[in-house]
Amino acid sequence: MTGRYLQWNKRSIKWLWWLVILGMLASLPIAYERNETEQQTARKVEFVFDYRDLLEISDTQTDPRQFVTNQVKEMKKAGIQSMAIYESTLNELRLARRIEVFSSHEATALTQSPISPNENFTYVLFAEKDSQEKLQPLIVQTFSSLNVKTRPWNFKNQNGLIIEMGLEEANLKPMDPDPITLQMLKDQGFQIVMRMSNRRPFNEERMDTLLGQLQKYGVKRFIVDGETVPGYVSDSDFENIEKMSELMKKHHMGLANIELQKTQQKGFNKLAKLLDYNVVRLHSFTEKDGEKLTENLTEQELNDRIQGVADRFVLAVKDRNIRMVFLNAKAVKNLDKGLILNPLESLRKSLVGPDGALNRIQDAGYTLGIAERFFPFHSGWQKIAKGLLFIGAIALITLTISYFIPEIALLVFIVGLIGGAGLYVLNANLFAQALALGAGTCAPTLAILFAIRTARNRHGSQGGSKLLFAIWLLLKTSAISVIGICFIVGLLNSIIYQLVIDQFRGVSVLHLLPIVLVALYWLLFNDDLTHREKLQKGKKLLTSYISVLWVIGAAVLVAGAMYYLSRTGNEGQASAFERLFRSFLENTLGVRPRTKEFLIAHPLFLLGAYLCVKYRSALLLILVGVVGQASIVDTFAHLHTPLMISSIRIVYGLAFGIPIGIGLIVVWEIVVRSWRRWTPLLLKE
Repeated sequence: MTGRYLQWNKRSIKWLWWLVILGMLASLPIAYERNETEQQTARKVEFVFDYRDLLEISDTQTDPRQFVTNQVKEMKKAGIQSMAIYESTLNELRLARRIEVFSSHEATALTQSPISPNENFTYVLFAEKDSQEKLQPLIVQTFSSLNVKTRPWNFKNQNGLIIEMGLEEANLKPMDPDPITLQMLKDQGFQIVMRMSNRRPFNEERMDTLLGQLQKYGVKRFIVDGETVPGYVSDSDFENIEKMSELMKKHHMGLANIELQKTQQKGFNKLAKLLDYNVVRLHSFTEKDGEKLTENLTEQELNDRIQGVADRFVLAVKDRNIRMVFLNAKAVKNLDKGLILNPLESLRKSLVGPDGALNRIQDAGYTLGIAERFFPFHSGWQKIAKGLLFIGAIALITLTISYFIPEIALLVFIVGLIGGAGLYVLNANLFAQALALGAGTCAPTLAILFAIRTARNRHGSQGGSKLLFAIWLLLKTSAISVIGICFIVGLLNSIIYQLVIDQFRGVSVLHLLPIVLVALYWLLFNDDLTHREKLQKGKKLLTSYISVLWVIGAAVLVAGAMYYLSRTGNEGQASAFERLFRSFLENTLGVRPRTKEFLIAHPLFLLGAYLCVKYRSALLLILVGVVGQASIVDTFAHLHTPLMISSIRIVYGLAFGIPIGIGLIVVWEIVVRSWRRWTPLLLKE
C-alpha cells in the first residue's frame, strides 16, 4: 500500500503543476475585468474644503464675512469644486456671523439688568432679519425635540431667543445644516458634501426630510462625522442602518470612506454593503498637515513643502484609487513673527500651476468633478474561475511543501481540499484571504528554491555565458513569483478590497515568511540528505554552543527584520532623503519602482547567479533575492492600487535592477582581475 501511495504521490507532482497553470489561466479574465473597472469607471476626482475650518480661520480676521467671501472665490479659481458642510451648532452659526450667543452672566453685563442668580441659560441674538427667518425655526425645533424650553428675547430692537440650557451644553447640540450657507455655496457654483453624524436620535421621518432638502441643494455624498454612522445602535441591531440605507438610495446619496483611519467607523461596512458599495475613497489633508505650511520656513523650504503636498495628492489619486481629497486648514499663532497664520494660500498653490496637483491629475487621465463610485465588471463565469483558483492555490501550496517533504504532497493536497471546503462553508471571504496569503507566500518561496537548485546544478559547468544565465535565471524566478500575483488578484477581486472596506490581512507575513522558509531550506534541505540526516543536522544546530558573535549576529538579524517590517504597508517609515528620492522617481517615471527590488534584491541576485558557476557560497546572494521576489508579489497585495500601476512598478524594478546588477558584475570583475594582476607584483616587492 505504501509503495502504491508513493507512486501516486510521485505522479501527482506533474498534475499539481497543471492545476496551478489552470488556476493562473482562470485568473487572467478576472484580472482583465478588474482592470476594466479601474480604467473605465470612477475617473472623476473631487477636491473638498472643510467650510467649518474656513469659518474658524475667519474668526481671527478683522472683517470675517468679507474674508470668507474672498476665500471662497479664490478657492473656486484654484479648482476646489466642493465644500463640506456640517450639521449646525450655535457656535458654528456664531462663527458665520448669523447670530451672537451669550451666557446669563454675559447677558446681564450686556443689558445692564438684573437676572436671577439661579439662572444658567443661553441668550441668542440674530444678526439680521434674514437670519432670524431662516434660523429661528431651526433652533426652536432642535431644542424643543430635546424638551428644552425656548422663548423670545430682544435687546435694542434686535430679536433673539432665550434657550433654557447652559451655554456650554447648548453649543454642543447638533441641528440641521445652515440653509443660508447651503444656498450661498450653491449660488457660488460649489458642490455640497455633507458631514453627517449620529449625535441625534435617529428619526426616520426627520432624516427623510433632511435628506430631501439636501438633495435639492445637490448633495450626492456624505462623509461620516464621528465614530458611528447615522442610525448605528450596536453591532447586533441594524434596523436603523437598514432604514438609513433605504433613505440614502431614495435620495441618490452615497458614502465616502476615509483612508488610513485607525479603526473603521462603526456600522460603516454594513451601511456600505446595503448601499451596494456606492462608496468612494477619501484622502484627508489634516489640520496638522496644514500646520507644516505655516512654520518658520525659508521661501525655498516652503516651496518644497508645497510641491510635496502636490505630489501627495497626485500619488493618492493614481496609486490608491482616491477619488475625493478632503482639505483642512487651521489658523496658527506664530510667536516669532507675532502673527496668526493660515495655510490657505499655500494649499491653493499646491493645486494650481504646471506642477500643481490638478494639472498632473488630469494629465494622468482623470477629470475634475463630482466623485463617482466604481461599477465593477463582474461576469457570471467568475464563480467557475474562482473554483479553479481555489484548487490551483492549494496545489501551489502543496508543491512548495513538496520541496521540503516530497513524500506527503498527495496527502497534503487531499487534506487541503477537504479543509478548504469546510472553511469556505464557514466563511468564504476568510477562505479566499487564507488561500491568497498561502499562494502569495509560496510563489516567491518556490521561485527562490527553484533558483537555488538551478544555480547549484550550474556550479562547476564551463559552457554558456554566465551573464546570460544570470539574467535568464532572474527573469524565470520572477515569472514563478508572478504565479502568486495571479492567485491574489483572482481570489481577492471584490470591490470591498479596492475600497478598503475589508483588507488583505497578513501582508507582513507575506514579507517575512518567504525569507524564513528559504533560510530553513538552505540550512536543512539544501543538501541531498535523508530525513534522519536532516533531523540530526537540525538537532546539531539547536544544540550548538552559542558564542557572543552568534548573539551579535542574531541581534543584527532581528533588528534588520524589524526595520524591514517597519518599511512595509501603508504606514511604513522612510527617511527624509528616501522620501525625496521616492518623489524624484515618481515625478520622473510617473510610477515609482520599489527601491528594495531594483537597488538591492535584483542586483544581488544577478551577481550571485553570475558567481555561482565558480563559487558555491555565492548562492547566499541568491537567497537575498527572496526579498525582491516577495516584494513583487506584495506590490499586488495592495489591492487598492490599480493593476496597471502595480504592473508598471514590477517592470521598472526588473528594467532598472538588471543594469544595476550588471554594473555590480563589472565592478566585481574589475576588482578580481586587478587583484590577480597586482597581488603577484606586490608579493615580489
